Amino acid sequence: MVFNNYFKSIGLAFLMAVMLLGSCKKEKDGEIEPKVPEISGTKGIYVLCEGLWGQNNSAISYYDIVTNKVERDMYKKVNKTDLGETANDLKAYGSKMYCVISGTQGEAKSFLDIIDIATCKSLKRIPFNSAHDGFMPRYVAFYKNKAYVSRYDGVISRIDTATMNVDGELQLMNGTNKAVGLEGLAVTNGKLYVTNSWHPYYPNGLRSKVTVIDLNSFTKTKDIEVGNNPVRIAAADNGDLYAITWNVLGETNNPSLVRINSTTDAVIQKEEVLQWDYYSAITIAKNQGWVGINAEIKAINLSTGKLGSNLITDGSTITTIYGLTVNPFDNSVVVADAEGYGSVGRAYVFVDGKKKYDFATVGLPQHSVFNYSYK
Repeated sequence: MVFNNYFKSIGLAFLMAVMLLGSCKKEKDGEIEPKVPEISGTKGIYVLCEGLWGQNNSAISYYDIVTNKVERDMYKKVNKTDLGETANDLKAYGSKMYCVISGTQGEAKSFLDIIDIATCKSLKRIPFNSAHDGFMPRYVAFYKNKAYVSRYDGVISRIDTATMNVDGELQLMNGTNKAVGLEGLAVTNGKLYVTNSWHPYYPNGLRSKVTVIDLNSFTKTKDIEVGNNPVRIAAADNGDLYAITWNVLGETNNPSLVRINSTTDAVIQKEEVLQWDYYSAITIAKNQGWVGINAEIKAINLSTGKLGSNLITDGSTITTIYGLTVNPFDNSVVVADAEGYGSVGRAYVFVDGKKKYDFATVGLPQHSVFNYSYK
């Protein structure tokens, strides 16, 4: 009887130890994900405003949905300093948003500002400058706790989102020359897709390619020919990518919306517009895609790649489409209106084709980030 109880105790202890070790191993291997809070609503909307060139007046405007009040320069109010010159991208990842400040050619004004979403407090500013010039970072994308930043000097910088430090850089190449003029980024299928724009300062760039980078090895695998001057790119949940190409002054090509299959990395569709028409912005989230064409915003059928109905059905007009952002919580769409590229802009929020509200921003509003409430 004593021996039975002894072996029962040993067996129970052994079983508990195995369960404990198994639990620890799962956590160590990353098999147990931390619980993500459930969103209950949208408290406010941040809108990145590029500002007028050379005036150091970029800003982050904030609209409080509950109070119906706007803080046109929330970043400056909270941080007691200007955001910078030519802010170009703002995206959320976890509890932080990442603001890409391009700066201007010939001056050391290039940064990535990492900001707490709840408070708009700057947590860290990472410089992307030489002694006398900026590397002109352009866009940011995310994959497995890493942020990836494209730069006009042809480098992709990788930032650890926990330590907020740069932990890797990849110089893209055009044959034996450095690639330059990197623009929009998108991540899908374990790969980073980077657009190589045409830029007058950098005549030797890839110009008509989307570069593919394997994110597990952080190495370039190939270039995809998409057409002259690709600038924007977005990924759908089914793995397809949609890249926007622009025309180049003095060259003949039609702007286009190019669909890429991320399994084969092949172009499978192209929707061209007339030579002097204009694809202005693109947003995709939760199987919903929209693209700006001249003064209209068209739905993208993410199954067929074809363009469909207009976003706006209530007669509202947008002067200058400068940014589009889908709110994945409620499928509303924020349309940023540059209003003729002046010092004041406006953001419109549409639900089911109808304007829900709008608010003033600083000049040249672009991308939006949402401040959520949680259950």
